[in-house]
Amino acid sequence: MSVTVTPLQAVPLDQLRQRSSTKWRKYADDVLPMFVAETDFALAPAITRALARAVELGDTGYTPPEPGIREAFVGFAQRRLDWTVDPKHVFWTGDVMMGVVEILRAVTRPGDRVIVMPPVYPPFYDTVEEAGAAVDRVPLQADATGWRIDLDGVEAALAAGARAVLLCNPHNPTGTVHSAESLAALADLAERYGATVISDEIHAPLTYAHGSFTPFLRVSPAAARIGYAVTSASKTYNLAGLKCAVMVAGADSQAKVLRGLPWEVEWRTGLFGALANNAAYSSESDGWLESLLAALDANRRLLADLLNELVPEARYLVPDAGFLAWVDLSAYGWGDNPAVKILREAKVALHHGPLFGTEGKGHVRINFGCDPALLREAVERIGVLARS
Repeated sequence: MSVTVTPLQAVPLDQLRQRSSTKWRKYADDVLPMFVAETDFALAPAITRALARAVELGDTGYTPPEPGIREAFVGFAQRRLDWTVDPKHVFWTGDVMMGVVEILRAVTRPGDRVIVMPPVYPPFYDTVEEAGAAVDRVPLQADATGWRIDLDGVEAALAAGARAVLLCNPHNPTGTVHSAESLAALADLAERYGATVISDEIHAPLTYAHGSFTPFLRVSPAAARIGYAVTSASKTYNLAGLKCAVMVAGADSQAKVLRGLPWEVEWRTGLFGALANNAAYSSESDGWLESLLAALDANRRLLADLLNELVPEARYLVPDAGFLAWVDLSAYGWGDNPAVKILREAKVALHHGPLFGTEGKGHVRINFGCDPALLREAVERIGVLARS
């Protein structure tokens, strides 16, 4: 028996403009900000209660050695992702990219090559370089139905000496949820060549089709033997300013690596970040998450309809997960970086496609985690340019 879920309502625009985060402070009020990955919804009530109680108590000190993150995440993974995680394999840090760079430092040597799969979240490139390694680009393969891992390209890079793979699943910016079969094949390749896979799974809770997301470490015994996962509640629950992320080891050997990281890796976790993540991962927030998914599901489809109507030459595949849309505007001849023209002439701020790699030329990334009316206004503004 299906249960009807009421979509979450976005915060009114006049209240959003009172926020002090990047999304609402980078541009003037005549710009619709749809670039950075912040959403426009109120916090889950359990998070609000946890943070309000901490402020009331003056509980603003240092994060304790055992902040409850391990238990909260293990419960969430079992309940929401059908993933049984060994508590001894769970560690924490300030944010996902912080976790990625520290794991890379531990499993690679200076100059080692790390595979990334563009178009991909821009900090992936910086993170590899921060760790002292070199980026080895193996672009996703694309066709009319979507994106997939280029397993032949990955094998060629591994055979040529790449030592690690930085995976994004669900993928940012395309919203692709990689199949269990492709993940298992990736794990087999990495094990065959003695490489490590680090999987950024921050968008996993926002997968629309129930059961379609497979945590990398769960996909096969090989994945568990060579893999790490790094994730956070920050994207799903809009907590980017509260520093907390989870690092998960696939096996005891990787747990030993995480346990051996410098003590400040864990120490960088913010107390409010831990409190908020714990509340987000609790069953109290499950209903809120279902309502958020209902709202985002409607918006990802609305965006397809709006583009078809108002920007008909745009190419957009409805994402499998997340609130970010990867849109190809090349047909309009607005240059390699159409976000520049759209900001200047339509007053809509979108993420710059080329920052995701050369595959992003002619593309923009649109954040549709907002009120449907705001989404419509943004596309209408872009549509005026398309008709000019």
